[in-house]
Amino acid sequence: MERLMCLQVSALGVAVEVAVNGLPVLRLPEGAPPRCLPVHEALLAGENRISLTIAPPPPGLDGAAAQPRVAAAEQMAVARLLLVRQGRTPESPSTRELAAARWAVAAGESYEAPTTVHQDVNLPVGFPRWRWLDAPVMPASPRLDALLLSWLQKLAFELSRGRPDTLLACSRLKLDELGQAYQWPAGQAAERLKAGLQALHESGALASLQPPTAADVVLRPVAGGRLIDCVNALGEPALQVPSTTWPLRVAVVEGQVYVLR
Repeated sequence: MERLMCLQVSALGVAVEVAVNGLPVLRLPEGAPPRCLPVHEALLAGENRISLTIAPPPPGLDGAAAQPRVAAAEQMAVARLLLVRQGRTPESPSTRELAAARWAVAAGESYEAPTTVHQDVNLPVGFPRWRWLDAPVMPASPRLDALLLSWLQKLAFELSRGRPDTLLACSRLKLDELGQAYQWPAGQAAERLKAGLQALHESGALASLQPPTAADVVLRPVAGGRLIDCVNALGEPALQVPSTTWPLRVAVVEGQVYVLR
C-alpha cells in the first residue's frame, strides 16, 4: 500500500473528539499536541462523514444539552482527512487533503458546547462492506450491561494470566478486516496481536490488569447503536495496562460478543 488515508486532528484551547461514520476514532484533551492516525477501517466506499465535537461531554453523557460559553482567547479545532504517501509526514508536499471539518471562534465570541460540525466526503475507493454495518442495533438494557461487564471481566482475567486465546477468538472478524483495510498478508494482524500479548506477558505487564467493576466501565453506543464502545470515564479503552490499550467496539449477536472495531 503506497498511500494511507490518515486523520490529522489538532486543537487550540479546547478538547475535541472526532468520529468517522459514527465511530469515535480519537479524543484529544485540551492542550494535547496534534495527532495523526490511519483510519481505513472506519471508512466506506462512497459517502463518508467526519464529525468533530467541540468540548465533548464525558462518555455516557452523549446527547447532553449544549451550554453557552465565551472564549477567553482564540479557540480552534480541525480534523483533516489526508492521503499520505508511505514513509512521508502529513506536512510533506505530496500529501493531499481529501476533506476537513473545521471550527473556530475569536477571543470574546460566544459559542455552545458541546457542539458538533460535520464534513461529508465521497471516496471512490473499493473498501469492502464492513461487518459492523450489518450488526443489529442493540437497545440499552441492564441485561446487555451485565453481559458485557461479565465478558470484560473474563477477558481481563485471561489476559492477566497470559492467555490470549479469548481475545484472539472474539477479535477474529476485526483482525480479518484490518488485514483487508491495510492489505496485510492473511493472518498477519492476528499474529501481531498474539506476539504483542506474549511480549507483555513475558515482561510482567499483564499481571497488573485487574477485572473492571461496573464503576470502572462506560458502555457507550456508537455507530448508530450497532456497536458498544467499552471505555472508562475518560473515554479511554476499558482494558489497558501502562504500555498498551485494547479498543473494544463490540456487537452482541445471539448472546455472543464480537469485537468488530
